[in-house]
Amino acid sequence: MKLTFYGGVKEVTGANYLLESGDTKILIDCGLKQGSNYVERQNWEPFPYKPTEIEAVFVTHTHIDHIGRLPLLSKRGFRGKIYSTPPTKEAAALLLLDSIHVLEQEARKHNKPPLCTEGDARVVMEAWQTIDYYQPLTIGNLKVSLYNSGHILGSASILFDDGKTKIVFSGDLGNSPAPLLGDKDNLPECDYAVMESAYGGRTHEDLEQRQEILEDLIEETAKAGGVLMIPAFAMERTQEMLYEIDKLADEGRIPRVPIFLDSPLAIRLTDVYNQYKNYLKADGEIHFKFKDLKMTMTTEESKAIARTPPPKVIIAGSGMSNAGRILFHEKNYLSDSHNTLLIIGYQATGSLGRQLLDGAKEVKILGEKVPVRARIKAIGGYSAHADQPQLLDWLKPQRQLLKKIFVVQGEDDQSAALVRKVRDDLAIEAIIPDIGVKYEL
Repeated sequence: MKLTFYGGVKEVTGANYLLESGDTKILIDCGLKQGSNYVERQNWEPFPYKPTEIEAVFVTHTHIDHIGRLPLLSKRGFRGKIYSTPPTKEAAALLLLDSIHVLEQEARKHNKPPLCTEGDARVVMEAWQTIDYYQPLTIGNLKVSLYNSGHILGSASILFDDGKTKIVFSGDLGNSPAPLLGDKDNLPECDYAVMESAYGGRTHEDLEQRQEILEDLIEETAKAGGVLMIPAFAMERTQEMLYEIDKLADEGRIPRVPIFLDSPLAIRLTDVYNQYKNYLKADGEIHFKFKDLKMTMTTEESKAIARTPPPKVIIAGSGMSNAGRILFHEKNYLSDSHNTLLIIGYQATGSLGRQLLDGAKEVKILGEKVPVRARIKAIGGYSAHADQPQLLDWLKPQRQLLKKIFVVQGEDDQSAALVRKVRDDLAIEAIIPDIGVKYEL
């Protein structure tokens, strides 16, 4: 087998890996680069391989930095099959359309033609097949199996076996045990691993700590008569947040205040969670709708949130504050010191969310300068990514067999920190691969 990295190296986004075995060429993920405008403009560049020669694409999960360029791949001539778990396909249909609308706005802003269209997304979905965890599939001379990576609904680590060599692509590994998904699967027996490192040098708060921080923030914001804004990724973080807020209220740990889910995409994706409850952890009933929650689908309903007096909680997309309805709420409420912005996910370099996290005193939102007087808080424990100790624990069962780890999907410092720990603590060869270089396995 030969492996070439065409994205997701020394950066979190843009995952795109080419695996070759004999005459078979397979892609693992085909994601958008996200973050600063320069990075986003790179999405318009040609693919460094011929899309017509790709036999199949295997998707680890449905986040746009892993699937966002699939419509472009199809537009440029890819005619193979796409494979993932059923919930990943279901959610991808929604997320791709949302992404295409955002990219159309980006294209107009930079005077470019649209990257792809809704028609391209429909072609992608027609080529998309589903396979469940642990149900092997053969492509060419490769046997392929999916394992639960515990990151979001339906997310997978993928094992490829040509009869001589086994390689696993971790995808994004979950921060386990996740409230909705439980534990991820152990790393299967393999010779090589391509491993994410978004939090390769960090340690999260534990589950109890993060619930206590959320409890305190809701109580403090309510007492101050303020607004708690939560920019949330539409998939997983939003559903986790709904689940935990409802649980805290049920237990009497927080006051009952109006909760607004202000994201049509997140509302539709919550329906996907309800549809695939068999992918959620088995212990106990999981609800995503409760008494204080109002789901605002229309623009009119969203605007009406401003007429509800504080205290209130607003959960809205996007997770990095680089698009979506959260921008309108941040514009309205960031200048008031009674209010709080809670960051619960990864913030790419260059994004508005990263500026706020880094302590900006003034930001530009929808063309206007907005002073930042609201409290900016972050809870790392709500990340859907495994932290360094969890990443190492995932590798440990196969430490005697693993020949090499390719560390990807992390900013340079996080990838480098994980490389050092893997070498020092597990005595496994680990490298940050180079873009465009072909590695023989």
